[in-house]
Amino acid sequence: MLPDSPLTAIESRLRYLLPAEMYVSMWGNPSIDMMLRVHKHLSTLQRIVHDYTSKQIDIKKLKPGDVKTEWQYGTMMFTDLAGFTKLMEANASKGEEGAENLLKHLTKYFSSMISIISISGGELVEFTGDALLAVFSKTEKEDDTARAVRAALRMQRAMKEFAEIETPSGTVNLKMRIGIHTGKFLTADIGTPRRMEHVLLGKDVQLAKLAESNGKNERVNLSDKAYQAVKEEFRFEAGNEGYQFVIDDLSDNQLGEYEITPLRRRMSSNILIERDKAVVLQQIITMLDDIEPIASFIPDPILSLLIESAADRRIPPDFPQPTIMFVQFVGLPEAADRALPGEETKLALSFSKAFSLINAAVEARGGVLKKVTYHLSGSDIVVYFGVPNAHTNNEIRAAATALAIREIVQNLKVPSIGTIQPDVYCQIGINVGPTFVAEIGEPRGRREYNVLGDTVNTAARLMNYAGRNQIIISEKIKQAIEPKYECKSLGDVTLKGKKLAMPLYELVQQNLKK
Repeated sequence: MLPDSPLTAIESRLRYLLPAEMYVSMWGNPSIDMMLRVHKHLSTLQRIVHDYTSKQIDIKKLKPGDVKTEWQYGTMMFTDLAGFTKLMEANASKGEEGAENLLKHLTKYFSSMISIISISGGELVEFTGDALLAVFSKTEKEDDTARAVRAALRMQRAMKEFAEIETPSGTVNLKMRIGIHTGKFLTADIGTPRRMEHVLLGKDVQLAKLAESNGKNERVNLSDKAYQAVKEEFRFEAGNEGYQFVIDDLSDNQLGEYEITPLRRRMSSNILIERDKAVVLQQIITMLDDIEPIASFIPDPILSLLIESAADRRIPPDFPQPTIMFVQFVGLPEAADRALPGEETKLALSFSKAFSLINAAVEARGGVLKKVTYHLSGSDIVVYFGVPNAHTNNEIRAAATALAIREIVQNLKVPSIGTIQPDVYCQIGINVGPTFVAEIGEPRGRREYNVLGDTVNTAARLMNYAGRNQIIISEKIKQAIEPKYECKSLGDVTLKGKKLAMPLYELVQQNLKK
């Protein structure tokens, strides 16, 4: 790049956000035409990174690396999709054609659900596989719980479109379970400038998840607190102890119109009306200022994939066989409700340090820490090996990472929260097998790069089965790592949600004799 090029001063910022070929071309030809190409690419990337992140992240106050917390009040909705595994298996044998067909059905499903959530006044906070977490914030003018219930009823009605999906292997029925709970939760932006994460903490997040897990397919299940808030507006029937199912006997008029028009993040105008280098450079700098903070919430390998595919605005779906690891981080997330006023930042700083150390351990071994999500106790950390970057020894990488994470957690120095010293530990599960990998969500709206399938669900089950600081692995993982790692047989175990028992093993330690 020529020393007097307008792009010279921001080259170090551009090198991480441009496709490789564009960066090389820019370096050798810093002309106005090249600046316009860079401008066009960044304009597209700006929209993509905003679509990939929750609107709960306050970009106006965002400074990567700063830990920020805020208590919020409202209603949380969890959904879970039944039937996806059968739909995936029915398409997997068809290769690329099957992947495209499966993505078509998922795109239709997620677009429908996300649209209903959005125009009903909710905000999609995260995808977790085929599950969704949405938040309906409390306002002075609107009843957040009633809005959530009406949205949930609309979503269940919309599921009729997916009741009978024809596949090469026959008809597949998709059904959805929805749970709703009203309460408060602590949001926290944690991490380092290189890798941030937005998390929800507090017991009410777990109570919302319990409402979903205690529900039934095709029904909307409310916790007692949510039920008390809307018991005069809808009819109910008793579910499991402490829960109520909404009876959907409402006419379209009674259900009413959508509550609001969804708001989108406002981005600076990127329309160019002249070919002036100074003007173009200023717009490029403005876009970089916007992109860089929000991009820190996207794992580097996935961000690189988005950068390279920005021109097409599409990542082809696939059926790879990655290694999946779930880490349940217990102790700190639940401490949010015990924090004394002003202690929330201390809690978040401890969580931030743990997250950053775990992420560093994952990245050092070629993995991707996809997200930190909710769980019935603690927080789940989801890690991929083999996607989007392929390796030949994913199982070995995962085993080494799991042992490193366990050591990190065991050595954490955690301050007391309130009057209690948090008891911090982890539970880890690792599995390998066929999955479906794609951008899921709205094609030009809220979406994420995600890995789905029974392999992922089984890894989560293995994590749930694990004891304190225990690492549970499947037989395929054991076979791949046993020359280098000591594994202990746990016999055949029937995991929750599984009909047949499967052999399980505990990863004990690295085999130092090999």
